[in-house]
Amino acid sequence: MKPERSQINADIRGYILENLLFSNDGSDLADQASLLELGVIDSTGVLELALFLEVQFGISVRGEDLLPQNFDSVDSMSDFVLRTLASAPAAKA
Repeated sequence: MKPERSQINADIRGYILENLLFSNDGSDLADQASLLELGVIDSTGVLELALFLEVQFGISVRGEDLLPQNFDSVDSMSDFVLRTLASAPAAKA
């Protein structure tokens, strides 16, 4: 069963808060806030987030996926995860 958007957002936001903002206050980060503009992530942060997405959601992030439109906000990462999951072949039972 594929995760729902609200759960994906919560997982991503929680990871960013804990590992990049060192906070547990969810109000510190809006889902649509630009992580690049706020200075929350740089190129190393994008790689760290890509690894998190791979592990957390069982997806593969390719080099060509490492674009601002996929990693600039919680919402953009959630969209990327949902697109990647939708395009993945169905698991065989």
